[in-house]
Amino acid sequence: MATAFRARPVVGVLALQGAVREHVAMLERAGARAVPVRRPAELSEVDGLVLPGGESTTMSRLLENFGLLEPLRERIAGGLPAFGSCAGMILLARQVLDGRPDQRQLGGLDVVVRRNAFGRQVDSFEADLPFAGVSGGPVHAVFIRAPWVEKAADGVAVLATVAGPADPDGEPDGPRVDRIVAVRQGAVLATAFHPEITGDERCHRLFVEVVREA
Repeated sequence: MATAFRARPVVGVLALQGAVREHVAMLERAGARAVPVRRPAELSEVDGLVLPGGESTTMSRLLENFGLLEPLRERIAGGLPAFGSCAGMILLARQVLDGRPDQRQLGGLDVVVRRNAFGRQVDSFEADLPFAGVSGGPVHAVFIRAPWVEKAADGVAVLATVAGPADPDGEPDGPRVDRIVAVRQGAVLATAFHPEITGDERCHRLFVEVVREA
């Protein structure tokens, strides 16, 4: 089992799909020793885990196929720090809207997430967001077929919001409201956007600090 504290913690990146290399590079820059995780034995050796973007229903199925679903649920329930970006946020949620009936959730965040909330690939966009807990000005966020948090329980801290459609099924240029796109609950963080592809490692530094504190 990984130790509770290390000056340079070992942080795994779930390496089943998505921007694994990009997350590894950002974690290394943020002060962690980053390793890919594909097997339960590898999961048992890390101090924290990043769940990258990708396709959430495919990732859910791969977690089952690789025998990682239940071990990961157990480790997160036991306090393993986790950070999910985009599809990783969906997997960490307690409930997902517009998902598949056979989609499995990890339940690390007491939130309801709407999948593909901002639209299709052609609706991808970028924005500069104030981000609670991160110094140095706004975080540049890249949204690609991104979810948002539809509902967050009282114990979930909202770290960032962005303007989004008031009606997810309405016209794209209709009324706008603030949509939750970054949250933290204890040692679990999630962003609807992709911080691994901007060159700004501040979100990863925040997570590495969470891992050290845990």
